[in-house]
Amino acid sequence: MGDCSSSDVLTIAAPQIFDGIAMRGPGAIRISKGRIESIAFGTSEPRASIQLPRDAILAPGFIDIQVNGGGGVLLNDQPTEAGVRRIVAVHRKAGTTGCLPTLITDRSEIIERLAAAAEACLKIPGVLGFHLEGPALNRSRKGIHPEAEIRVPNGRDLAAIKRFGNRGRSIVTLAPECVPASMIDALIGAGLRIAAGHSDSTAADIGRAVDRGVSGVTHLFNAMSQLNAREPGLVGAALGDDRLFAGIICDGIHVDPLSLRVAFRCKGRDRLMLITDAMPSAGTNDQKFMLQGRQITLRDNRLTGPDGTLAGAHLTMIEAVRNAVALLDISLVDALIMASRTSAAFLGLESELGRISPGYRADLVAFTPDFEVVGTWIGGVGSIDEASEASRRG
Repeated sequence: MGDCSSSDVLTIAAPQIFDGIAMRGPGAIRISKGRIESIAFGTSEPRASIQLPRDAILAPGFIDIQVNGGGGVLLNDQPTEAGVRRIVAVHRKAGTTGCLPTLITDRSEIIERLAAAAEACLKIPGVLGFHLEGPALNRSRKGIHPEAEIRVPNGRDLAAIKRFGNRGRSIVTLAPECVPASMIDALIGAGLRIAAGHSDSTAADIGRAVDRGVSGVTHLFNAMSQLNAREPGLVGAALGDDRLFAGIICDGIHVDPLSLRVAFRCKGRDRLMLITDAMPSAGTNDQKFMLQGRQITLRDNRLTGPDGTLAGAHLTMIEAVRNAVALLDISLVDALIMASRTSAAFLGLESELGRISPGYRADLVAFTPDFEVVGTWIGGVGSIDEASEASRRG
């Protein structure tokens, strides 16, 4: 599969364009040197390089901040450039143009292996950074993470984790109640974003952590202290504190549709982010895979370990967008914002990604009203196969 050079000028004509704020169109965007040079609405562009199908929607590419695997690859098993490349390629087919490959709790040497490969991985189109989910979690909220490897990071761990501070826009998920406050300060000082997750913290714990700079919540409602009458827990803190961004798994399995709607009412489209928490089964027909010595089984779109514990999700971003519209009873515009612009803002990339506007990077997805992805572009580069197919169908 070939690529179009990012130095070329490219024009994409679309019957509908979501520019990151509103659904517009028809229109055409002009891309030069990987960035959007101009955008014109209300007119057709018969000489455009690419004519999208007559019902297609062009939107900012999806940004997924939690991707454990895909295409048969688990990042923990292949914390290498080749492993990351496979995961990214599979999710790109589902509209993800920016992601954070995610390493779940593991041994120190696995963190070090990914740290050693991180710089090379950042050159892979679509890699925005990394997400280290653990090892500083609360065992009482471990989910599928291996209890034997959950720990307060030692000096060796910290040295490896801090290396991700200057590797794109990377995140560490931790339980704030399980680490000294000075460790949160040190990680933020190294350039990392901190999300609270797999935590049994009180709302007061989270408030103090947010005051120190914690800015995210990992897979809201799952593996965390719940909202109760006299102790709001992490769920209550997440829903009530506008400083916090929260990722949510919108597969209809991890979170009940009513809870999804409550979260949307509380957080809104500018603080709630669609994530996949995808596992190796994404993009494959595999019904089973191994996760750190345990067999994970896919049945009725649900991934579970031997004891029935949910083990990540069998989900892609285009499916998450489709599900958000159906389960949250929200507009496609709201779902698209949650799939791109909000995640870009959380990562501090709101002036680069999440909108189709002059000066923004040309990270784009085109899909049909039936949520079939017909093309993606990263920095203005799309595959020739995708481009010719979209043009032919148009």
